[in-house]
Amino acid sequence: MKILKIVGLLLLIGIIIIQFFNPEKNISEDVNYVSAFESETMVTKEVEVILKSTCYDCHSAHTDYPWYGSIAPLSFWIQDHIEHGKEELNFSEWTNYSIKKKDHKLEEIIEEVEEGKMPLKEYTYTHKDAQLSKEQVETLVIWAKAARANY
Repeated sequence: MKILKIVGLLLLIGIIIIQFFNPEKNISEDVNYVSAFESETMVTKEVEVILKSTCYDCHSAHTDYPWYGSIAPLSFWIQDHIEHGKEELNFSEWTNYSIKKKDHKLEEIIEEVEEGKMPLKEYTYTHKDAQLSKEQVETLVIWAKAARANY
């Protein structure tokens, strides 16, 4: 019983200490962090709303963090998801992509959305507005196919 108290106390101390070492947040100073992507791919207002609620938090230079986004160890888990998401596709870096890569990324968007792989289930658990309806999926697919035609 004494060992459990010591272990519990050490865990509590560890959790308190880790709060002082949160990862750097993904917050862009540039308010136009996706404007080049949106203008080049002719994003409609309807598609913009969908992308903002389902994609930009993990796939751009700016994340709107939930209230628990500063609480370790959750902050590290969230930051890992964001870093991985930006490695796969970063809408803020769209102008740096080649034509071939842009076309491929739009193709991947179509596949991931149609197959229900994006947005991630872990994201939709806490962001109910990110759960895509059939109509939203169709809207995204139609837009992405039209955007691909330009490449």
